[in-house]
Amino acid sequence: MQGNFREHAAVLRRLGAEPVEVRLPAQLDGLDGLILPGGESTAITRLMHLYGIDEALRSFEAPIFGTCAGMIILDREHLGLADIRVERNAFGRQVKSFEADIDIGQGDEPVRAVFIRAPWIAEAGPDVDVLAEVDGHPVLARQGRILVAAFHPELTDDTRIHELFLTQVREATSVDSAELEKRAKAPALPAPGAGVSVRA
Repeated sequence: MQGNFREHAAVLRRLGAEPVEVRLPAQLDGLDGLILPGGESTAITRLMHLYGIDEALRSFEAPIFGTCAGMIILDREHLGLADIRVERNAFGRQVKSFEADIDIGQGDEPVRAVFIRAPWIAEAGPDVDVLAEVDGHPVLARQGRILVAAFHPELTDDTRIHELFLTQVREATSVDSAELEKRAKAPALPAPGAGVSVRA
């Protein structure tokens, strides 16, 4: 998706991934991961429905990372891909935007997070792993292949959140490759297709 594509793409390139912009459902084919960036969630939802990207995402099986508006779009009330309910503009409007240091629970230095008209997770299902909070409100979480952040990690020089996502992408790609190799060795099954590359 477009959104903050340039900023996310710059971080991904620094980490050795090959970003591509997605505007149409067919462009999801062959991708090993997808970032749903920030922006205006109502407008993004409308455009996704107009171009059929919403339905394509429901059948997209690779890891997805939603930031800010992207987190909203993934929740129960929108695409339903994450078992969370997100409260929009929870920290306040544009003038209430702020930065904060958040602990992502890995014993490292805190991550500097930029919150712009930011949401928070109001409810989370039992399979959702909350990774960071601000004032008791979840702002970073993971559920299986889905990673969500209420802030904009692309707006700082700290790449650790993107690294977390790329680790999920590479793990999923490794599992897929192992499954293809397993199938290739099974005489009753057809040979697998071409290998996958990390494009994130």
